[in-house]
Amino acid sequence: MWQVSTLLAAAVIILIASTVHAVTGFGYALVATPLLALTVDPHTAVVATTLSALAMTVTIAVRQRHHAEWKVAMIAMVGIVLGMPLGLWVYAVASEQALTVLIGVGVLGCTVMVWRRVKVHGNTPILVGVGLLSGALSTSTGTNGPPMVAAFQGMGYDPHKFRATLAAVFAGTSVLSLIGFAVAGQVNTQSIWIGLVGLPVVQLGWFAGNAIFSRIDPERFRKVVLVALLVSAVVTLSSALSG
Repeated sequence: MWQVSTLLAAAVIILIASTVHAVTGFGYALVATPLLALTVDPHTAVVATTLSALAMTVTIAVRQRHHAEWKVAMIAMVGIVLGMPLGLWVYAVASEQALTVLIGVGVLGCTVMVWRRVKVHGNTPILVGVGLLSGALSTSTGTNGPPMVAAFQGMGYDPHKFRATLAAVFAGTSVLSLIGFAVAGQVNTQSIWIGLVGLPVVQLGWFAGNAIFSRIDPERFRKVVLVALLVSAVVTLSSALSG
C-alpha cells in the first residue's frame, strides 16, 4: 500500500534528519524537507517537516535549557512573528520549483557566511532582522534554520550555547508555523500522519546524534555545520535545476 511505503520512507528520513539535528543543532529541516519532497509534494513536505520538527526542537530545548541564551531567542522571535505572514503568502503563490530554488539559494547564502566567518553583532535590530528572514523562510519553505545558524555562528557561540539557543528559537517557530499553516488550510492528512510517525523516531535520532555531539570539539563542530549546509544547498539546487 502506497501510504505504508510513504510512511516507512518518511520514518527513515526523519531518523536521519533528527540525528543530524542533534549533532549540528539545526539540520532537521535542511535534511528532511528536500528528502520528503522526493516522496510527497513539496508543499506537504514543508508542513510535515514542521510537524515532526517540533518534537526534535522541544527535546533539545528542554534537555539543554541551561545552555540557551533565552533573551536572544525571545528577541529573535519578535522578528520571526513579523516575517511569518510574508512566508505564508510566498508559500501560497509560489510554484513547487520556485520553493525548491528558494530553499537552495537561502542555504547557499548562509553557507558562504559560515565559511567566510562573517562576524555578526547580537544587537536587537540585527536579531529582529535575522528573525524576520527566518520567519518568512519558516512558513514558505520549512527551512527556517540557515539565517539563525549563520547569525549564531557569527556571534561566536560555543557548540552547547549554539545548539541550545537554536532549539529555543526553533521550538517557538515550529508552534507558530503550525498555527499559520492551520489557519491557511494547508495541513492535510498526509502531513499529519508523517508528523505522528516522527514523534517516536526523533527521540532515537536525539540519542544517536547527542552521542556524536559530545565527542566533537568547537572547531570540528564548525566544520560539521559548514559541510551540512553545503551538502543541503547542493542537493536542493540540483533538485530544482532538474525540475
